[in-house]
Amino acid sequence: MVSTFPNPSSVDLSRIRLAIRSLQPQLVEWRRRLHQQPELGFQEKLTAEFVSQKLQEWGIEHQTGIAHTGIVATIKGNKLSTPHSPLPTPHSPLSTQHSALSTHHSPLSTDKVLAIRADMDALPIQELNEVPYKSQHNGVMHACGHDGHTAIALGTAYYLQQHRQDFSGTVKIIFQPAEESPGGAKPMIEAGVLKNPDVDAIIGLHLWNNLPLGTVGVRAGALMAAVECFNCTILGKGGHGALPHQTVDSVVVAAQIVNALQTIVARNVNPIDSAVVTVGELHAGTKRNVIADTARMSATVRYFNPSLKGFFNQRVEQIIAGICQSYGASYDLDYWSLYPPVINDIKMAELVRSIAEEVVETSMGIVPECQTMAAEDMSFFLQEVPGCYFFLGSANPAKDLAYPHHHPRFDFDETALAMGVEIFVRCVEKYFLST
Repeated sequence: MVSTFPNPSSVDLSRIRLAIRSLQPQLVEWRRRLHQQPELGFQEKLTAEFVSQKLQEWGIEHQTGIAHTGIVATIKGNKLSTPHSPLPTPHSPLSTQHSALSTHHSPLSTDKVLAIRADMDALPIQELNEVPYKSQHNGVMHACGHDGHTAIALGTAYYLQQHRQDFSGTVKIIFQPAEESPGGAKPMIEAGVLKNPDVDAIIGLHLWNNLPLGTVGVRAGALMAAVECFNCTILGKGGHGALPHQTVDSVVVAAQIVNALQTIVARNVNPIDSAVVTVGELHAGTKRNVIADTARMSATVRYFNPSLKGFFNQRVEQIIAGICQSYGASYDLDYWSLYPPVINDIKMAELVRSIAEEVVETSMGIVPECQTMAAEDMSFFLQEVPGCYFFLGSANPAKDLAYPHHHPRFDFDETALAMGVEIFVRCVEKYFLST
């Protein structure tokens, strides 16, 4: 476990409204139930059934079965238009005010639609945590916080449904499958989740164990990287290890390629732009005295600058082709793009930043230049409408809750759940006030 930040001992929860703080036990219960029943991408049937059941209980209109297991809930606000009625404060009994006033005044008219996105899928990892809510599905685990994302989205849906007089537009809450792979955002977009009514802006969060509890990482522009992948098989000529002159050694060729690929970032990419080329797999040979005729490698490519799209696949193949030709080998290359970079809109990032400053107070506060080379298919939503994706710190080393994402002992401080709901709710309220 790696911890490079202080324990979050100074988190101030008083800024979270009482109605949301009182939801915390339910948020924890929902999150732990989801954690016990993790499901891989496009297989989130139990998760979707649970989400749909809750939405139905609360009388929230929703559609199921979108892109296999996705769900979209729609909540329409009816904020009161009377100038004589004071706006309720975040801590006032809103439901009581609504029942007293709604029979006398008409709601404001607005066509604005704000979407909130949460992912639902888990990872093919065997959980090593010994906790009461440990995964009951062998070899599958919520090791990235998506169970928390779903619980936060449910809490947001519940609160907004109960306090519709606090906003005047429409909120769409998107419960998305398969973020980890192969990607559920694009199929949901193609299925029309941003239409009828048309979404004007979108927000989403990622619980982040790279930041201490309550710290918010948000920035305009590139937050997360594009991800591209390739598999390559080097085709040489096998033979005896003592007679290399009779062979084309695929291991030697592969080794030269791995080294040469590193020059793409070092010598072909502008130093101002960040990029990564990582060969994560290399398999060749069966015995020490046998020269392998084939070597197989798999790699990932990451970058922030959208203008680099199309550059890496071309350069990777040039290097592989040139080295293979010089050694007398051939190759089979499969290169594909998975997700584009996550690019936040300036105005929406400022909205989230301003809300984050109001909600929680920590020693680190807001981290405006928080970036990671990890990737997220939230990027597809952000290509369609302006929005902001941000990190909500969830690590607490004092509770042994700071293992990195995708680790078999990953877990997070559940105090972040109510924080996430408060941030989302305030973003909804402020977005419709400012549009």
